[in-house]
Amino acid sequence: MKIGYLDCHSGISGDMMLGALVDVGVPLEVLQNGIDSLGLPSCQLTRSTVMKNGFRATKIGVDFEPENAHRHLSDITRLIDSSKVLSPRQKELATNLFTEVAKAEAKVHGTTLEKVHFHEVGAVDSIADVVAAAIGWDWLGVEKIVSSPIPTGSGKVKIAHGLVSVPAPATLEILAGIPLGASPVEAELTTPTGAAIVKVLATEFGPIPPMCVEAIGYGAGTRDFKEQANILRLIIGEATEADNSLQSSEALWQLETNLDDISPEIVGYVQEKLFALGALDVYSTPIFMKKNRPALMLTALVLSEKLAAAKEILFTETCTLGIRQQLIDRDVLRRESCQIETKWGKILGKIGYLPGGEPFFTPEYESCQKIAAQESVPLWSVYEVAKKGWSPKC
Repeated sequence: MKIGYLDCHSGISGDMMLGALVDVGVPLEVLQNGIDSLGLPSCQLTRSTVMKNGFRATKIGVDFEPENAHRHLSDITRLIDSSKVLSPRQKELATNLFTEVAKAEAKVHGTTLEKVHFHEVGAVDSIADVVAAAIGWDWLGVEKIVSSPIPTGSGKVKIAHGLVSVPAPATLEILAGIPLGASPVEAELTTPTGAAIVKVLATEFGPIPPMCVEAIGYGAGTRDFKEQANILRLIIGEATEADNSLQSSEALWQLETNLDDISPEIVGYVQEKLFALGALDVYSTPIFMKKNRPALMLTALVLSEKLAAAKEILFTETCTLGIRQQLIDRDVLRRESCQIETKWGKILGKIGYLPGGEPFFTPEYESCQKIAAQESVPLWSVYEVAKKGWSPKC
């Protein structure tokens, strides 16, 4: 399987994406032919090699005649559909990218997809960025796209509606449900176009997946930052065979907060709420805080889609003033459910497979506890009978 990995250390924008695609091997003339088919006024892609904080990268510019048009989504899709050069897949991908932006703009401004006006994203250069990105990804033939968490930057940025906080409203709306990364840079690192590319294309977020690297491309952003190189790194490679003992490898968020002024009953209640939400694990650790105060560190492991809700529970129910969070990786062994027959009846459990493929059996606590209570026998003896009665053929 051919994999593409987006290393968005400095965020992602349309021009950074084009630079990375061309740098990794997509012919510039292929992109230009697709842009020419849209009938945009004198729209020309340019390529140059630039240095960003000591790193070489490809910069793609868009030269075009100035205009004052503010397009609707229907105007842009009409341009795309009328192309005699773009393939059906390229048209579909470009339309999906613009639709993602339109949905965000419509929600932010309280209007509909049909009525929303594209400002920055409706300009010729942005149309070229999006359509060329669709062409480039289709040309690469990548079957799976994984992305790092997305840093958005901070500070203020001026848009058509005035001065707004970073991330801009539409950008943040598009990135809902996507892991965001921290950055010390006070600037807009991720644009609506870049956010849409990640939202539509990436199916996983986290570290580089197991792969044999075949090509690396570096796309340059426009601005220069003293803190880091303003580049997007694109890695293309062939997936390596994963350990068949692993059911999955996934990115999780670990939330932690220290509590020294809360009743243990409330901690138990918070744990129940987090588990009901869908947290994969919740636990507390005894600690000592300042002035040697006994306290608890409450930890929760949640998937990205549960992150915001989990933090809301912690803030609301514990009244903590701060929550630490970090993105971590978890490998999960392949497992399957199993039940065995014993002299007391059926006992449920799970079969897990070690990295070498060797199976092992773990009885379910609730099933063993029920037998122990019914038969008036020690719980440990039920576990022992269950393990002895299991075989890989059960």
